[in-house]
Amino acid sequence: MGDVSRWSYPADGEGPLRPVTVGAFAIEAWAVTNAAFGAFVAASGHRTDAERSGWSFVFAGHLPDDHPPTRAVVAAPWWRQVPGADWAHPFGPRSDLRGLADHPVVHVSQRDAEAYATWCGRRLPTEAEWEFAARAGTTSVWPWGEELEPGGVHRANVFQGVFPDHDTGADGWAGTCPVDAYEPNAWGLWNMVGNVWEWTADRFGVPGGCCAGGGSDDESTGVVLKGGSYLCHHSYCHRYRPGARTGSSPDSTSGNTGFRCVADR
Repeated sequence: MGDVSRWSYPADGEGPLRPVTVGAFAIEAWAVTNAAFGAFVAASGHRTDAERSGWSFVFAGHLPDDHPPTRAVVAAPWWRQVPGADWAHPFGPRSDLRGLADHPVVHVSQRDAEAYATWCGRRLPTEAEWEFAARAGTTSVWPWGEELEPGGVHRANVFQGVFPDHDTGADGWAGTCPVDAYEPNAWGLWNMVGNVWEWTADRFGVPGGCCAGGGSDDESTGVVLKGGSYLCHHSYCHRYRPGARTGSSPDSTSGNTGFRCVADR
């Protein structure tokens, strides 16, 4: 587990490389879709954190030209605080899910993800379980090898062009893609890197060394997310690797964060 390649971010706690043991588990082949999350909401009446707060973060490049001015994140001005943005309105109140039923649900917090998992009798993966599944028995930088685009073939949904101003969509998508787009890894799992960041059950901190659990018990460190997203670009954030990790508060929501569930065996 971990990454110490030239791509790694040591400050994120990706290293050192270390042996980790996980028990038997089953993991969903792809991230939870808008259609699946919609069924959960219809059956349970769940209101997401974004709906409760009345806003979520949307990538500025996905807002229409006539969208009213909104507050930006100082350190990352491409993130805009958009009132009315939520899982059913991914780009703000004037948007909907038409054509996105098979795309991953976004604007969901870790708490929303846990509620869905509990509803369907599953749970979120630990960081170690997620990375084990993403690697699919490999030790390379990416599950398919040492090159991001081997032979010029796009293997994941990441940002193409000049970040953050122009996404060419050369890999087929400017934004999320269907959960079964591209080739699955060797274990039949789709989009374990790229497309959307995925919540795990573990706190961020410095990862644990030899157990199925992940990081620190200190809640102030946030929660681990894995896999990178369609906004990852080599000039800004090359965390679209199994060994990469980031952290965020369990109630945070954005247009590039989703999840998948696991079950004990």
